[in-house]
Amino acid sequence: MTFDVPPGMPVPPRLPAPPVGEMSNSALADLVRAGGPFRGKAVFELGDRAATDDDAATVLGELTALPVVRDDRFHLVTLAWAAIVALLTAGTPHARQVAYQAFAGLPDSEQRDLLLYLHCDRIEDARP
Repeated sequence: MTFDVPPGMPVPPRLPAPPVGEMSNSALADLVRAGGPFRGKAVFELGDRAATDDDAATVLGELTALPVVRDDRFHLVTLAWAAIVALLTAGTPHARQVAYQAFAGLPDSEQRDLLLYLHCDRIEDARP
């Protein structure tokens, strides 16, 4: 997708992507909290780490309560949903427990929609 910039309007510089693979869990959380263009990259990096890093799972679960994560929607899915799915996919007992807690923190309507998206009746039955 390209955007035409009106004549005379300066083009904002393209920011270099941060090296999320080299960042600490805390630094990734800060990147998400800042709400900038790379918050999604940080969420997905934490999701990738959740299978082998309980701290990453915990941090990711905590981030799902933030409006910058809950309200960030692409199509039907929110960034909070993506985080919960990543935690479920990580498959560890800790990551799944964090996913259940994050799910419980969603409004009822979001819980219903996420269960529909996951094709299950209970979050504990989800196997993404």
